[in-house]
Amino acid sequence: MPQLFKFGGYVIYFWSNESKPLEPVHVHVAYGKPSKNGTKIWITSESRGLLANNNSGIPARQLNYIIRFIEANSGIILENWISQFGEISYYC
Repeated sequence: MPQLFKFGGYVIYFWSNESKPLEPVHVHVAYGKPSKNGTKIWITSESRGLLANNNSGIPARQLNYIIRFIEANSGIILENWISQFGEISYYC
């Protein structure tokens, strides 16, 4: 799993085995190490973070900080997404 950032013990990463057709741009978040059941956050076309699910059960306060961090670093995330998957689309 391509790891993008570590943030307060959480890992922000891409799941490298995305489905075909490729899902819209998003990241996964898990505590400690990447997990297939990580929390999923969509990146919108306006570089906002939109919670898809909180499968890893991140507490609301930490989740809000993480989403703001993702938004602040959305440019880096988008560049890495294109490098990793070769194309990009948005959930909204």
